[in-house]
Amino acid sequence: MLWMYLKVFVVGGLICMAGELLVLLTKLTPARILVCYIIAGVVLSAAGLYGPLAEFAGAGATVPLTGFGHALCQGVKFSVQESGFIGAFTGGLAATAGGIAAAVFFGALVGLIFKPHSK
Repeated sequence: MLWMYLKVFVVGGLICMAGELLVLLTKLTPARILVCYIIAGVVLSAAGLYGPLAEFAGAGATVPLTGFGHALCQGVKFSVQESGFIGAFTGGLAATAGGIAAAVFFGALVGLIFKPHSK
């Protein structure tokens, strides 16, 4: 059990450390870094490299945005096998619908509970 937590912490920490280094050492905006993380997850998943990492590290690899890109890629792969070409357009959204719905719901909930302040 301790080994599992250590794997999750180390892999997730390394992914976050890479993002922090990008913030500190480049002139990329945080939004561009987030998009790069999603694209990296898609590319690594398509190359067959992210699946073994996700199996090894569990939530340490699936919770960061690279995991979202991995889920998009896997959803598209599965949907293309099932539905053909149209699956390339529907698979990613179907695979990540739960995460997207949760983000919208909790974002709206926080927006209703807390009052925004102007700077």
